[in-house]
Amino acid sequence: FSQIQHNNFISCCRICVITLAEAHPLLQNGKTITSVNYQISANCSRLQNKVSGKSKRGAQFLTELAPLCRISSSDGEEYTIYSCIRGRLIEVNENILSNPALLQEKPSTEGYIAVVLPKFEESKSVTQGLLTQKEYEEVLLKRLNSSS
Repeated sequence: FSQIQHNNFISCCRICVITLAEAHPLLQNGKTITSVNYQISANCSRLQNKVSGKSKRGAQFLTELAPLCRISSSDGEEYTIYSCIRGRLIEVNENILSNPALLQEKPSTEGYIAVVLPKFEESKSVTQGLLTQKEYEEVLLKRLNSSS
């Protein structure tokens, strides 16, 4: 799966909210999410992200390919969710640790994964590269038709 199927991000005032896209496999086929893990490696946990001040000191810097978390489902599948944008990690949603069902029940609100602040000079190119809902649906339809 490409990144477009893994993440949605809503951009407003330079803040990007990372969520699961509607077409993500975890939101299909009646899967049950069993756990969310922000421990990316032995030395890296997104839960250790400590942000302070107006300049967001201490925030972890993410590249487009930086993993944010790993999500496991009841069928044994594990999905790594990537940032998809460069910027500072402002917040992770700790509520989904104790209630992973929020990812499925309220994926674009309470079930968000993280909040990322792109670099100011890159924020315009990030938002210009976003798809509208209609464009996103067209991409998914083309993929569905090409795989049939």
